[in-house]
Amino acid sequence: MRPLTGLFPTEDYPALVVGLGAPDDSAVYRLDADQAIISTVDFFPPVVDDAYDFGAIAAANALSDIYAMGGEPIFAVNLVAYPDGYGMGMLAEILRGGAEKVREAGAAIAGGHTVTDKEPKYGLAVTGLVHPDRIITKGGAQPGDRLVLTKPLGTGVITTALKNGLAEPEHIHAAVASMSRLNRDAARLAQQFGVRAMTDITGYSLLGHGHEMAHLGGVNFRIEYNALRWLPGARQYGQQDSFPGGMRRNRDYFEQWVRFDDSFAEYEQSLLFDPQTSGGLLMAVPPENVTALMQQLEQTGDSASLIGVVEPGDGIITVSR
Repeated sequence: MRPLTGLFPTEDYPALVVGLGAPDDSAVYRLDADQAIISTVDFFPPVVDDAYDFGAIAAANALSDIYAMGGEPIFAVNLVAYPDGYGMGMLAEILRGGAEKVREAGAAIAGGHTVTDKEPKYGLAVTGLVHPDRIITKGGAQPGDRLVLTKPLGTGVITTALKNGLAEPEHIHAAVASMSRLNRDAARLAQQFGVRAMTDITGYSLLGHGHEMAHLGGVNFRIEYNALRWLPGARQYGQQDSFPGGMRRNRDYFEQWVRFDDSFAEYEQSLLFDPQTSGGLLMAVPPENVTALMQQLEQTGDSASLIGVVEPGDGIITVSR
């Protein structure tokens, strides 16, 4: 999108609160003093074999960008690419999985568009609402803030192991449950406890999205590796080098901003660059609020962990034991 920024200078679009000027999880357009529209889109090929689960995961992933801005989704439209000859039964299950996840979020499916493609793809364009004074962007973290992550990591290596016929059923079940879980409760608690910056962990990995937050906030992040939570099987498949291609692309680009304080095995480093699907929310939390937030997250069923601290700096992430 960078070549387009000159076509839409921020001073010409004052109501576009979040756009191409400072890229974030969603675009935000202020309607008036009390309401702003959040708009986002996301779709991808199947990450699991079950059509219904794929639909639910893709929908949760798209809805997550609304939650990452501190908003609430109100409606969505389907985006579908589907091959000729696959039959409508599978497509119906994909759409049902997505629709039921949207309904769980308190939003509605309002339409959609379908094209023919060689591989199935599904996702949503989602519209949400937020008060203009309560938008939570990626920037805004301050030195001393604590870093909280609301879901365990490992979906990339687990779904790749599934594609390679290596994944155990119980590991797939746990990953599907995590990817299908909405970030709704966590986003509402972020508003309640004054979270200063937030993003969801998806394709750019924990370190990639973490760098985006740190860079936009003009700070550094220190992450404690031993505090991270992993989905069952994630470390096992990492040791087997069951990584998607996106891990290497993430590592090639983002490692220039990463420092490993201690001795880490190659697979341990790679796990931190592993692309996630429908991952958790990474929050920069005022230190005085972090204990209460963690207690509330536990009560809502979020597998949250306190993973690090914000320090003065310019976008560097340091990983220690």
